[in-house]
Amino acid sequence: MTFGGQSRSLWTAIAFIPILLVAIAALQQRIDAQTSTIAKEQEELLVRSGRVAKNLSLGYDSLLADVYWTRAVQYYGGRVGLPGATFDLLWPLLDVTTTLDSHLMPAYRFGAIFLSEQGEVGAGRPDLAIELVKRGIAANPGEWRLQTDLGFLYYWRVRDYKNAAAAYWQASKNPAAPVWAKLMAARIAQKGGSIETSRMIWSELYESTKDPNVKKIAAQQLLSLKAQDDQAHLDKLAAEYAKRFGHDPASIQDMVAAGLLTGVRRSRRIRLRARARREIAFKSKQSYGHRAARRSRSPLDPQSRRPFARFLVTSRGSRGNENPLQ
Repeated sequence: MTFGGQSRSLWTAIAFIPILLVAIAALQQRIDAQTSTIAKEQEELLVRSGRVAKNLSLGYDSLLADVYWTRAVQYYGGRVGLPGATFDLLWPLLDVTTTLDSHLMPAYRFGAIFLSEQGEVGAGRPDLAIELVKRGIAANPGEWRLQTDLGFLYYWRVRDYKNAAAAYWQASKNPAAPVWAKLMAARIAQKGGSIETSRMIWSELYESTKDPNVKKIAAQQLLSLKAQDDQAHLDKLAAEYAKRFGHDPASIQDMVAAGLLTGVRRSRRIRLRARARREIAFKSKQSYGHRAARRSRSPLDPQSRRPFARFLVTSRGSRGNENPLQ
């Protein structure tokens, strides 16, 4: 074959490439259409009633539940991420699955995620997800993970902080539940404005935990709640001052002079006591012998103990691990 003949054959092959690509695209569209038709036919053949499916199972409820759960996963996976995809059959599939087997945990936990996700990655139905998890809790009251799943749905999907905190608090009552369930309950209650509920949870956590890190967090949160209460009280007094005098107070002393705010000296004493507690806790970390050695005195010398003893007396025997609310 001459060089010219080879060149013509090459150009002919190149010219056929676009035609081949168009043919492949048309073939793929035809395959997709046939697949969609088959999937639609399969969906129309589904039994949507859990009660009917249970009667037809002939005692093989768990086995049939596994089949429906597998079908639900395939149904979700075949549509997730597709533009314009709908998940109309997801709830019926999960309904039948959990009716056949009320103890199938993955169906509740992952099914709730499938239902609650928004856009192209889920059905966008947090209400059905909450209903599904509540059904699981009713059938499995000892499963604390379902309670935390419910708290998650209330918190992240519907922004219902009151019910979210209640769900996490209920989960924390289970002896097998981790400590973070109670932490979440307290934090969410505080964020949702339920100050008293949050204070109650943090106080119980402070008193009951043996973990020093958790106790420290609880103490900090209790002080934060106290600061919020003080701020709200000051705002209320400032509003009363403005109503009485026609302008906002320029300082705390204005409210004191107006007789709206009392107990400032007492508050200062409380702050000094808190400072003394912190200093005692710091000094307790150092060995007594080390302090005495620095003073070039014997550990048994009364003079070396006198300043620290006087400090203990003035602080009225305060302890570093007292409840910050007291």
